[in-house]
Amino acid sequence: MNGFFLFAGLPWPVMILFTIALVIVLIGHGWAIVLFVVGGKAVKTAPATSTELTDSFHWVFIVPALDEEVTIADSVDRLRAVDATHRTILVVDDGSTDRTPEVLAGLAGPDLEVLRRDPPNARKGKAAALNAAWQHVRGEVMQRPSFAHANDENTIFVIVDADGRLDPNAPAFIAAQMQDPQVGGVQLSVRIYNRFNPLTWMQDVEFGVYGGLYQIGRTEWGTAGMGGNGQANRLSALNSVVGPGASGPWRDTLTEDQDIGLQLLEAGWRGTHEVRATVAQQGVSDLRRLYRQRTRWSQGNLQAMSHLRTIKNVRCSTIAKLDLFWALLQPPLQAVVGLATIVALFFAIFLGTPFISENTQWAWLWLVFLFFLAFGGTAIGCMASGRGHGFMGYVRGLVIAIPYAFYSWILWPVIVRATWRQFRGASGWDKTSREPLEADVSAAQ
Repeated sequence: MNGFFLFAGLPWPVMILFTIALVIVLIGHGWAIVLFVVGGKAVKTAPATSTELTDSFHWVFIVPALDEEVTIADSVDRLRAVDATHRTILVVDDGSTDRTPEVLAGLAGPDLEVLRRDPPNARKGKAAALNAAWQHVRGEVMQRPSFAHANDENTIFVIVDADGRLDPNAPAFIAAQMQDPQVGGVQLSVRIYNRFNPLTWMQDVEFGVYGGLYQIGRTEWGTAGMGGNGQANRLSALNSVVGPGASGPWRDTLTEDQDIGLQLLEAGWRGTHEVRATVAQQGVSDLRRLYRQRTRWSQGNLQAMSHLRTIKNVRCSTIAKLDLFWALLQPPLQAVVGLATIVALFFAIFLGTPFISENTQWAWLWLVFLFFLAFGGTAIGCMASGRGHGFMGYVRGLVIAIPYAFYSWILWPVIVRATWRQFRGASGWDKTSREPLEADVSAAQ
């Protein structure tokens, strides 16, 4: 076996770094296999839908809108096509200075309500806008005759971003999940509808991997997270996490969706993911804006690590609790693996250190092992994203695994940027700008 374990000839700090990174990667791959298997069970046992069940709920579709003149009409029109008998569409115009108010005025109707917020209360972040919607629904909407039979248990908040395109049949599948009274949150699968270039197409694959592997696996344990767009919450669940003096259930973090999901789990609610219905949104078509968006998400993940102190209170199985800890620790774990990769490239390029054994007896085995380390996890995730499409779905997953892995590596620098911002205490952020809809094909959903 001499010549196979190439760590032996490296300085001891590098050996320690590589060993830790190797353990992290192997655990990550093993964990992906566990989630893949568990997720298969969740897909097969998904609850059945019925019209009577859907009609037993009252639906409030919340659309946070800040300077959304490009997409808001499209989003509202699609919400009007959603199959839900008892529903209200509430757009929170958070102090828009573009044509958003005029566009909304042109969409006026009995099913659409606009909650206008002006400075100094406006533009305080998405969490503040959602809390304003929560206050408005509880204080005014729930008092109306049309909500006479509504209560905190059967009223469902569905958050749809201003570029969101919600499946018309989404309420039926959400209701199927919500028939379990312990389910406080349901997250729909997310798709990218402008997936017409390699970058936006990879974002579509990315959401498919996250939903098809991690979210579905955690659905079996009741620990699936919330993702903002396409997120549905029972009103009683939201009420249960409002602390003393708080303006609402959402807290001012860069990933308020992730935070509310963790809060609900800690309060004793179950979280599930629904793959039979989707919400589609715009992808980011240039790398600079994508880095900016993902740096914000990555910094939000760093902020979410504060839940490491409280996640132990979640009422779930031991394996599910370990999974939650593992998920929250991803920022530092990814940083270690990324640093090890950079050091390995430095040694190979500048110091001539061989990372392929010169012993031909073991060279092929080392190549297989390196290939597994590099692409094993993404292959499992991509195969999971193809679940439900037969054998060819798994084949497609294997084919796209390698380009998707390279896409994932391209995004690694956001961890460094996010860490630096968090270290400096920077928390402000501009929203991701929208792209004209004329370039989109309506059928791509």
